[in-house]
Amino acid sequence: MSLPSNDLMAAIAATRFGLGARPGEIEAARSDPRGFLQSQIRREGADLPRDDGESAPVRYAAFADLRQERRAARQDARMVAGDDTKSIPVVDAPNRNAKSEAQKDVQRYIREKTTGDFLARAQLATDTETSFRERWALFFANHFTVSQTKQAASIVIGPFEREAIRPHAFGRFEDMLLAASTHAAMLTYLDQAQSVGPGSPAARYQTRKGRRTGLNENLAREILELHTVGVDAGYSQADVTEFARALTGFSIGRAQDPDIGAFVFRANTHEPGARSILGKAYAQSGENQGLSVLKALAADPRTARHVCGKIARHFVADDPPPALVKRLETRWIETGGQLDEVAKALIEAPEAWDPTPTKIKTPYEFVISTWRAVGGRPAAFERLNPILISLGQKPFSPPSPKGWPDEAGAWASPDGLVKRMQWTQGFAAAVADTRDPDALARSALGARLSEPTARAVARAETRREAFALLVMSPEFQRR
Repeated sequence: MSLPSNDLMAAIAATRFGLGARPGEIEAARSDPRGFLQSQIRREGADLPRDDGESAPVRYAAFADLRQERRAARQDARMVAGDDTKSIPVVDAPNRNAKSEAQKDVQRYIREKTTGDFLARAQLATDTETSFRERWALFFANHFTVSQTKQAASIVIGPFEREAIRPHAFGRFEDMLLAASTHAAMLTYLDQAQSVGPGSPAARYQTRKGRRTGLNENLAREILELHTVGVDAGYSQADVTEFARALTGFSIGRAQDPDIGAFVFRANTHEPGARSILGKAYAQSGENQGLSVLKALAADPRTARHVCGKIARHFVADDPPPALVKRLETRWIETGGQLDEVAKALIEAPEAWDPTPTKIKTPYEFVISTWRAVGGRPAAFERLNPILISLGQKPFSPPSPKGWPDEAGAWASPDGLVKRMQWTQGFAAAVADTRDPDALARSALGARLSEPTARAVARAETRREAFALLVMSPEFQRR
């Protein structure tokens, strides 16, 4: 397969591999488009958003304090002096107000942390000169999805990406898998922290007390189905259950523990005994049993095939060329899952430079690339949030552990395109009057700018109309 011209490759580098061209970016990539992308790969990982930098344990400690205050306020509100009617509702106005204020404090804390984290990430995406590096990190953040649909997980989504995803973006996949699977955000989001082996000392003790405990299979199932070998790998329900038993004990420090919010192994909840998973025996006991399974899954060739297929689907086409998937898979296996080498294989693959833009941008990609085109950035979450909600991609809220969909069918509905147009018109009113529309079109799309779009932009009656025509053009909507 022959490669396109350097002019076209430079445009593809910025718009397909990256997050959309900022002014001057395509020109910077023109002399060596592949080298432009290769230079963004680094062993130390992806860049960190400029958020508050708080770790997951710090966030959980503060969250636990607020929840304790809320519980205390609730108990005070239920008290009725001089009797034992604990279930009687609030009768005392000051107590009722205290309860309400405590609830508001918890909600305010969650809102401040999640909005700050998301805005910092969006600003990094709009500002960065290494947007292939950022897109690569965002791909793996979506691969290991956590969502703010669960309150306790929402406050540590930012730390999760900063601690488990970005440092390993160009390292070994095994390290990222271990970091993600033992992070407080994932353990909370998939209910692993409450999983108890049915034959464990903790389960026997609780049974004697008349309390119920149970094995939770969520994390084990999603690791197999989504994070490693994939749903077509041929594993059975027995494999899922055995893996869930191996993971029992994987938990996080509680409010009364010194390591609140950090990964801990609770030996008293671990299911004793050897395990057999996907045909392999695991005789170890304790924490090493679950870790050994994770390492074996990371090294499984089916994991290479599954994740490389997703990479090719994300960057190149909804139905990616088999030759491309095979190239990535081969490099993965040859290097033991070194993600920097897989990223290089993607850049080297001729299939990745096919000029036909087949991927439609997600709402987040569309909004970020529009800001990048004008050299701007979102200044406030309160402006960014309603846009993304309207377009169907609420911040930090993928609908399931599968993450945000990556195929055109999810984002190219008539209603979705109408809403993109409505937002574009409002955005144009704010930024277009001071910009030369022809120059902006060439800067944003380079050699990908088609003659019909260039002509439409040039003939527009106003700069706002020209801007809207550019942003809603097929070559801007697709990458």
